[in-house]
Amino acid sequence: MVKHSENIIVGVSIGDMNGIGPEVILKTFEDTRMLEICTPVIFANAKIVSFLKKSYHLNAFIQGIDKIDQIVVGKINVLNVWREGVNLESGKLDEEIGKYAIKSFQAATNALKNNQVDVLVTAPINKYNIQAEDYKFAGHTDFLNEQLDGDALMLMIHEDIKVGLITDHVPIAELSKHINSKLIEKKITTINNSLKADFKINKPKIAVLGLNPHSGDNGVIGKEDDEIVKPSLEKIFKSGIQVFGPFSADSFFGSNQYKNFDAVVAMYHDQGLIPFKTLSFGEGVNFTAGLNKVRTSPDHGTGFDITGKNKANESSFREAVYSAIDIYKNRIEYKELTSNPLKKASGKV
Repeated sequence: MVKHSENIIVGVSIGDMNGIGPEVILKTFEDTRMLEICTPVIFANAKIVSFLKKSYHLNAFIQGIDKIDQIVVGKINVLNVWREGVNLESGKLDEEIGKYAIKSFQAATNALKNNQVDVLVTAPINKYNIQAEDYKFAGHTDFLNEQLDGDALMLMIHEDIKVGLITDHVPIAELSKHINSKLIEKKITTINNSLKADFKINKPKIAVLGLNPHSGDNGVIGKEDDEIVKPSLEKIFKSGIQVFGPFSADSFFGSNQYKNFDAVVAMYHDQGLIPFKTLSFGEGVNFTAGLNKVRTSPDHGTGFDITGKNKANESSFREAVYSAIDIYKNRIEYKELTSNPLKKASGKV
């Protein structure tokens, strides 16, 4: 293994191989400049990845390895997680392919836990075909939350905007049952800590969106904002975290209010992700904040509709790699600064 200061080892789960995951992975690392800042380890099968590379007419050189300690720095390493052949069919939802997506993800997560890779970048999976007896998680985040230390939080990041969620994969009909003071305090505290340690923001300013239209209009359109959200934010603010709101979600982004804050916290999935993906133009990154290890992923799905057509844009996956590396380095620097008060006080880096 190389020293962290020289090169970052990036573990990559292959995702759904009938989707665009393998394509965006290989297009990202085909650029040899990427290999100057990191060494990718794709958890899959070298023969399959080589076959996919040829089908996309790419020139990337694949280095097959059987053990993690065989990693070759500056090359695209493919760790053989399985040996058997796999029947691929572009754009097809296939339970068998879902099983291999999970094999890859679990092996990559295990390597991350054991410090054999520095960060993890996950290619898209399909939430439907990954369900199995030994894997009953809605996606990547829930599994990582069980395997790693900390409390996972979905934080969508882009250079212009960061959006966190109080709830993520919760049906709209059940939202109000999940919103409570304890959850709001935990999530906002996690985001505040992440902004400091992962993004080098000393005094983060956080905006929170209301649950109901117009934040409830003083109880006319729901009481949750007045009875739960507002008191929670007041308590959090008094604890020293600069949190503001709740803001009416319908006008918050269109009026550019989001630009006044380091992060925006939405109450539920679509409330936050629709404006985020609209503003980030496919260059956004899904970062799992709150855990002791770094994991990122692109902000798009499996792209079954364009699979096999060599049309997939690798921008978001490439940004996910960049973000994972930056966050990893920021955490090291933050740990050094906070463990050395004299160094922090002097302003030296």
